[in-house]
Amino acid sequence: MEYINLFVKSIFVDNMIFAYFLGMCSYLAVSKNVKTANGLGLAVIFVLLFTLPINWVLNTYVLQPGALKWLGPQFADVDLSFLSFIVFIAVIAAFVQIVEMVVEKYLPSLYASLGIFLPLIAVNCSILGGSLFMQQRDFPNLGEPVVYALGSGIGWYLAIVCLAAIREKMSYSNVPAPLKGIGITFITVGLMGMAFMIFMGIQL
Repeated sequence: MEYINLFVKSIFVDNMIFAYFLGMCSYLAVSKNVKTANGLGLAVIFVLLFTLPINWVLNTYVLQPGALKWLGPQFADVDLSFLSFIVFIAVIAAFVQIVEMVVEKYLPSLYASLGIFLPLIAVNCSILGGSLFMQQRDFPNLGEPVVYALGSGIGWYLAIVCLAAIREKMSYSNVPAPLKGIGITFITVGLMGMAFMIFMGIQL
């Protein structure tokens, strides 16, 4: 039940886009059509699902104060938490590189559509934010980071695909000239954020 609660909350209540506004640059830039948004959303899920549990292991057994006591009592006072940002980003960048190579080899059309925003997943603040929230929440076991990563990734995927579908429909709408493009997109994102606020009352 605890895992279900964490999974649902990470998708709807603690949505990376609508609750924390993380990853907005790629969210707005790649949400012009559903196909491209779908590809980037799946890539974000993959990167989160692998990097967040790895970063949890590194944080628990290497980085946090006293984490190295398993090496011996002389290491019990070692604190490597100041390396958290560097280590987390290094892990994320490694997996983003793997995703980029796979997409380039097997899905060249999607690779061309995503352009610079695929490698920029490495600096996507929603990916790093997931690891930092994991560190802040101090999950007690490996299962919770995995569930949180999957839920956060699905939440980001849901947000970008929904926006892409709306933007595709809006291309056939009579939008006032001053609001065309990014203007109407900002308004739409704001309305979607307000809609997602209804999930804040969920109690599981």
